[in-house]
Amino acid sequence: QVQLVESGGGLVQPGGSLRLSCAASGVIFRVDFMGWYRQALGKQRELVAAIRSGGNTNYADSVKGRFTISRDNAKNTVYLQMNSLRPEDTAVYFCNVVDGIRVTNFWGQGTQVTVSS
Repeated sequence: QVQLVESGGGLVQPGGSLRLSCAASGVIFRVDFMGWYRQALGKQRELVAAIRSGGNTNYADSVKGRFTISRDNAKNTVYLQMNSLRPEDTAVYFCNVVDGIRVTNFWGQGTQVTVSS
């Protein structure tokens, strides 16, 4: 029932910006967590940014000051604004939503972000 649809990935040069969007459809009883993970080639998947039910945000140290996570509750959409992009930001980015009632993770399909000159 629940589907996360991502958009906004692509190719950008170092120092550029991208905005990722993730729209959730279907019923989520209680959204405890919305966030973005990424997985670079040859590396483990890591949490990039998260926004929790209380509104608090968390960021990986590597993206602090450059990335901003936000959400539109009316549209059940989470965004990741990525500025000052670096080649090491190159990865597949995944949207994740946690339903705290069903204790269930929902994942997007992943969107490729490539930062290269």
